[in-house]
Amino acid sequence: MPINTALVIGSGTMGQGIAQVAATAGLTTHVFDANAAQLPKAQAAVEKSLAKLAEKGKLTESVAAAAKSNLKMQSSLDAIDLARCDVVIEAIYENFEAKTGLYKQVQSRLRPDAILASNTSSISITKLAAATDRPDRFIGMHFFNPVPLMTLVEVIRGHQTSNDTVEAIDALARRFGKNPLRCNDMPGFVSNRVLMPMINEAAFALMESVADATTIDEIMKQGCNFPMGPLTLADFIGVDVCLNILEVLHRDLGDPKFRPCPLLRKLVDAGHMGRKSGRGFHVYEK
Repeated sequence: MPINTALVIGSGTMGQGIAQVAATAGLTTHVFDANAAQLPKAQAAVEKSLAKLAEKGKLTESVAAAAKSNLKMQSSLDAIDLARCDVVIEAIYENFEAKTGLYKQVQSRLRPDAILASNTSSISITKLAAATDRPDRFIGMHFFNPVPLMTLVEVIRGHQTSNDTVEAIDALARRFGKNPLRCNDMPGFVSNRVLMPMINEAAFALMESVADATTIDEIMKQGCNFPMGPLTLADFIGVDVCLNILEVLHRDLGDPKFRPCPLLRKLVDAGHMGRKSGRGFHVYEK
């Protein structure tokens, strides 16, 4: 099935990035967000990113201009001809009920062969798929931030995901300029199942005064050749996002090694979410 029209649900950081790579790849790309006030910010962020890539020579001016014209920002699903959408990529916050509620709003207006994909970073694809009318056409498509620059996409097949769906999404990811790597449906998939315990342990080391945040990050950077330390990375991802993923891992795998560090919860309760709030494990200038 050729994929020419996409609907991206959610216009936050991840939704913006996914919409940008879809539009750059030549897809007519609708972006839906019920919060109408968020859409002009998303549009401006995508246009700024496209301009920067063109300035650096990573995109031609004509491709950047075409990508801008391919983007259609919408605050109402009624304004979108969903029957023309070949793929829907959901990129809202990590909440099962919120995600499946949106699927129920769109699925009845999609063609039977349209694919539903979720950018979830930890929630079971099988469980999400079971709440839809097309579990064989449902798949995980986990992008990484910043989406326009990061090449990896984890492609996660649920228990009922068809081979045709996997092949179609592999091809779509490559069209986006990404490298799709397949994995099976388990909490956290591969990336977050491996990454989050490291971030969590770094938080425990800080809470137990093994070293301060800067020292912990520098030891991991210089000793393990990481581009950034685990606490800086947590701030970049979002401390609240890290906490949420660890809670899913702890609940769904039932293993105490995934128990979130209390310091993560304390930072979230204080509103210190990382870079996006100006403060997390480190302090940032807004």
